[in-house]
Amino acid sequence: MNSFSFEHPFAFLIILLFIICAKFCSLKVSTIALPHIQIYQSLGMFNSKLLIFLKWLVIVLLTISLASPVIKNSYKQDDKDGYNLALVIDSSGSMRERGYDSTNTQTKFEVVQELVSDFVKKRANDNLAIVVFGEFAYTASPLTYDKDMVNDIIKRLSIGIAGEKTALYDGLAMGVKLLKQTKGQNRVIILLTDGVNTAGFIPKEVSIKLAKEHHIKVYTIGIGHEGEYDKRVLQEIAKQSDGEFFGASSRQILKEVYSKINSLEQSKIRTNSIIHTTYYYQFPLFGAIMALIFYVYIRNKRGL
Repeated sequence: MNSFSFEHPFAFLIILLFIICAKFCSLKVSTIALPHIQIYQSLGMFNSKLLIFLKWLVIVLLTISLASPVIKNSYKQDDKDGYNLALVIDSSGSMRERGYDSTNTQTKFEVVQELVSDFVKKRANDNLAIVVFGEFAYTASPLTYDKDMVNDIIKRLSIGIAGEKTALYDGLAMGVKLLKQTKGQNRVIILLTDGVNTAGFIPKEVSIKLAKEHHIKVYTIGIGHEGEYDKRVLQEIAKQSDGEFFGASSRQILKEVYSKINSLEQSKIRTNSIIHTTYYYQFPLFGAIMALIFYVYIRNKRGL
C-alpha cells in the first residue's frame, strides 16, 4: 500500500512566517532578500511580477524540500519457521501384503507411497528427507525444500529396494544422521514399519540414544494388525524421544495418522510489517536552485 506524506510537516510554518513578514515587515524582508533596496526601488525592480513569482517559488520549493516529501510502501512478509523432517519408510518384503485398502488391489507399500506423497505436499515450509530401510538403510533423498523432487523419488521407490528383511534401528539411526547436522529445534522423524527388526547392525538402545542426544522427536507408525509389528518397541522409541506412537490397521486410519501428525507439527509463521520509504526532497530542491539561478540571471541582466 502506497501513501504520500511529509516527514517534517511543521516546516511549512516557514511559508507562513514569510507571508506574515511580507505583510507587516516587507521592508526588512526585501532588504534581506535583496540588498541595496533603495537602488532596486528606484529602478522599479519590485514591480516585476516575474521576480516576485520566482522569489516565492524559491521559498515554497525550499520549504517543501525541508518538509521531506516521501512515499511509503508498506507490505507484510511471512517469516516461516519450518521443520527439518525425515520420513523413514519400511520397504521390506512384508510390505507386499495386500488387503490394507478397501479395494484389496494395492500393497501396503503402494498405499504408503500415496499417503506419504500427499503428506509431503502439505509440508510446504519444511526441509524434507526420505530414508528407506529393508535389510539395510539408505538415504533416498537428502534434505531438500524441493517437494516435487521428493515426491518423484517416492513414486520411484519399490518393495525390496533395500532388501527383504527389516533393519528398523538402522533406519532410525540413518534418519538421525541426516537431521543432526541441521540447525534449530524443529527436527522430526516419522518412522513407519509393518514388522519387527530382523536385520541391521545398530542396537535399539543406540539408535534411541542418538535421537535423544540430538533432540530429535520421533513419531512411530505401525501399519497392519497388532502382532504384525513390534508395538512395544515403537512405543518405546516414541516415548524416549518425546514423540508419539500410532497404530494404523487400514488405509483410512493411516491417512488420519498423517493428518494428525501434520496438525501436531504445524510450521510457525510470523508476519512482519515492512515499510519501504522513498525520498523525493531532491526534486523540489533542484527546482528551487533552478528558480534561484533564473532569478539571479534576470536581475543581473537588468544591470542590478
